[in-house]
Amino acid sequence: MSSLLNFIDYRARARQRLPKALFEYIDRGSEDEQALLRIRSSLDQITLTPSLLNGVDQPELRTPLLGQALAMPLVIAPTALAGLVSFQGEIKLARTARDLGIPFCVSTQSVTTVEEIRKQVPDANLWFQLYVWKDRNLTRQLLERVQAAGVDTLVITADTPVSPKREYNVRNGFSIPLKPSLALLLDVLGHPSWLVSVWLRQWLASGMPSYGHYPAQFRAAVTQQTVHEAVRLENRLTWNDIRQIRSGWHGRLVIKGVLSPQDALLARDEGADAIVVSAHGGRNLDIAPAPIQVLPAIAEAVGGDLQIIADSGVTRGSDVLKYLALGADAVMVGRLPLWGLAAAGQQGATDSLRMLRNEMELAMTLLGAHSVRDCRKANVLGRQRALFVKPSPGAYPEITA
Repeated sequence: MSSLLNFIDYRARARQRLPKALFEYIDRGSEDEQALLRIRSSLDQITLTPSLLNGVDQPELRTPLLGQALAMPLVIAPTALAGLVSFQGEIKLARTARDLGIPFCVSTQSVTTVEEIRKQVPDANLWFQLYVWKDRNLTRQLLERVQAAGVDTLVITADTPVSPKREYNVRNGFSIPLKPSLALLLDVLGHPSWLVSVWLRQWLASGMPSYGHYPAQFRAAVTQQTVHEAVRLENRLTWNDIRQIRSGWHGRLVIKGVLSPQDALLARDEGADAIVVSAHGGRNLDIAPAPIQVLPAIAEAVGGDLQIIADSGVTRGSDVLKYLALGADAVMVGRLPLWGLAAAGQQGATDSLRMLRNEMELAMTLLGAHSVRDCRKANVLGRQRALFVKPSPGAYPEITA
């Protein structure tokens, strides 16, 4: 693990260990992947000006968020099928979050259920991400399970009314459900370590991998070609649905996927406690703005009425500080802990986020920032230019080649 020094190293190790189809499912964007490029390019345009001679010894990363005290301003983002990256991947991410003093947001489409994660890691700070199913009664039953598991923060993903166009998934055969093909078979057989340590172990433990939270009568293996209408994602979700969920959910409510001040204000008016300013990691709408571009206007619109979490494109600790400086209270990270899982299981996930924490501390010391609060007062340059930046070709050459 000493050779893994940055995001690029973890990503490269994950690329070696995972089948190409699974790696690209996590790594890439949608359509022409311009949103993916725009996210990175926009972050790169932002600079923070240091304040000298402030005598910073050990920067303070502790952060209040939604009534909780976090050891640093990070949340492990919800990601589908983390259990295919590493055996019991969601449990390992929960342990990583516990050890680092941050929340782990469990996905509706995780392999392991929230009940089992809670059983295995009883002291983890678990959040839950909700995809609303077409059968609202089943959705209500799922939320009852989540609350019974001791989860008090619900994150509703609002930016995925339909499945985005990811052409590489079709070519690789990694659409869900999986579409068996000779190319996919050769891809999997070319990664025997993953085949044995992840897929085979999962199959021996509980059968073919599936979405663990789906009701038993509708729970299909990822290879099954049909998904029952009752558990298809609701494509007609409205603010009225948010209002109904709010009335029945007795904890904190977060709306994920906000990219405009207008939607941020609507989220506030419908009783949300926080929003996630997110472009879904560049994986959904290819013409969407980068979160860093719209974050200042959203933060100005909601003032202190809502707490703001941001995500998409974080590869360095300095990226986290840029989001904080432009109005976020905390940042979600998704791909990096998955690359850590692929590289070395739970230890890899933990080390990757420790690396991010160390980079934050180093950058804060150089900036002269004693605390996260000081980061929010940083002098931000490049902000206007970033609002209109055009992605430069080749930002991710190995993706676009």
